[in-house]
Amino acid sequence: MSLLESIFLGIIQGVTEFLPVSSSGHLAIFQQIFGLEDVGTSFDVFLHLGTLIAVFVIYWRDIGRLIYDGIGIVVDFVANVFYYIRWKTTKKNPEYRKIIRTSYRKFALLIIVSTIPTGIIGIVGKNLVDNASHTLIVPGICLLITAILLVISDNIPNGNKTPKKTTYLNAVFIGICQGIATLPGLSRSGTTITAGLLCGLRRDFVVKYSFIMSIPAIMGACVLNIPDMHTDIAKTGVECYVAGALVSAVVGYICIKTMLVVVRNKQFKYFSAYCGLVGLIAIVASFFVK
Repeated sequence: MSLLESIFLGIIQGVTEFLPVSSSGHLAIFQQIFGLEDVGTSFDVFLHLGTLIAVFVIYWRDIGRLIYDGIGIVVDFVANVFYYIRWKTTKKNPEYRKIIRTSYRKFALLIIVSTIPTGIIGIVGKNLVDNASHTLIVPGICLLITAILLVISDNIPNGNKTPKKTTYLNAVFIGICQGIATLPGLSRSGTTITAGLLCGLRRDFVVKYSFIMSIPAIMGACVLNIPDMHTDIAKTGVECYVAGALVSAVVGYICIKTMLVVVRNKQFKYFSAYCGLVGLIAIVASFFVK
């Protein structure tokens, strides 16, 4: 793979990761149709790391608070365990700390709960996803499903749930949907945002939830692909990986800003039509491209 090809794929990743049109599906389709060299899933992970940088740049205040309050949850939990042990040994009345006492603490716990089913599905289905990425028929079908989900999301009434009102069962459902959306062609952002809207989450909150929830999912994918990274990078060249990641970061930043407007104004129908068209093209092309 040349440097120009890596930049091209970085643009595709940045545009499609946050706009609801499936980055993995487009990468798989372009690699198949244009015969781009297969560099394994490691390059795909590096492109996702680039878009992860865009998430950190836009939501750095929220992410900082989530990290701070997440550490606070752990500290208070350990303290409560200590108080319980002391109560058992000394019979002195324990002074338990309230663990979930801010909206950011609740938000942090919701992200953790969502990440658990995503991680389980990601580990169990890793080989399935890898194999599906080498075809056109699977991304094509999944893009048609994405088109349907986007139509549904535009017609869901506005919800009013913030972190305080969002249940942990809602978080599990959204996490399962994110895990399933690792299939190429299923938009992660489109799937998780639709799932959140179905759970009654407020539109501005569901976008933030979806994008911040991608952080542990992408980091987890990096960990799973560490054994393959050395070989893949040596075969392709580190400059291609760095260039692709940086381009996807810049383009991803622009697309996050665009996505905030799209969800608020219920304009998914345009992306739905696009996904349906590309999905049909991919399905037809699967019979001609070997």
